[in-house]
Amino acid sequence: MSKKRQTRQHAEISELEAEIRTTKEKVYSTLTPWQRVQIARHKDRPLFEDYIESMFSEFIELHGDRCFGDDRALRGGFAKLDRYRVMLIGFSKGKSVEERIASNFGMAHPEGYRKALRLMKLAEKYGLPIICLIDTPAAYPGAAAEERGQAEAIARSITEMAGIETPIIAAITGEGGSGGALGIGVADVVLMLSNAIYSVIPPEGCAAILWRDAEKAPQAAEALKITAESLLELGVIDKIVEEPTGGSHLDKNATVKALKPALVEQIRALKKISTRRLLSRRFNKYADIGKY
Repeated sequence: MSKKRQTRQHAEISELEAEIRTTKEKVYSTLTPWQRVQIARHKDRPLFEDYIESMFSEFIELHGDRCFGDDRALRGGFAKLDRYRVMLIGFSKGKSVEERIASNFGMAHPEGYRKALRLMKLAEKYGLPIICLIDTPAAYPGAAAEERGQAEAIARSITEMAGIETPIIAAITGEGGSGGALGIGVADVVLMLSNAIYSVIPPEGCAAILWRDAEKAPQAAEALKITAESLLELGVIDKIVEEPTGGSHLDKNATVKALKPALVEQIRALKKISTRRLLSRRFNKYADIGKY
């Protein structure tokens, strides 16, 4: 093959690759809310364990709620992010079938929320910032969870988080489903990956209630305003962290490179604020949501 022909082929390949990138960016910039739901639920999307491994160091997991047991769906412990020591809490969905069953597919029981609140109180005692990584379809709705006080555990966690005297940063990395997500979502700053979702109920559940037809989930997703852009406009979240084109499951390292500095930036800013002002800002933040 002549050098001239080889050069021409390289130029054609580069042109095609540029066209593919442009088309891909155009397609992913106009996704419907329901398509965002599919990306947020992608099986290869980074999980809590991936973030521990690639973004944090010196993770020491703490177990149990000192009441009933240790919930594997909601994990937490001491960790280090850059130069900051933090309390890291997040939902675990598991990768293998065995891990998913053990973690109940990321749906926490009451003991999970009680454990999380215990760890937050511990962080408050030592003046550590709290980072909550949210990725759950919902809190577990089974009879056993209800018998052990699921609603009370979530309500207490929400109430107590409003008064925790240390900075709290939440990041929605996948699904932010219902009260299950809000149970560790009361934060000074709420970040959200661009293809994540955050809603009061999963679209299928909403469709089943409103239209008695789960097949209308795409219509429900549109009505629920579950995308990062809608939630930023409504003031529910504070900042969107852009994922690589196509979703974080295609490039986990790029996702970490985007999320890590965003978390560090918020820790640095919040640590400069007095405790009294921090709590006042947190209260006003949630009191203002929904004002018309």
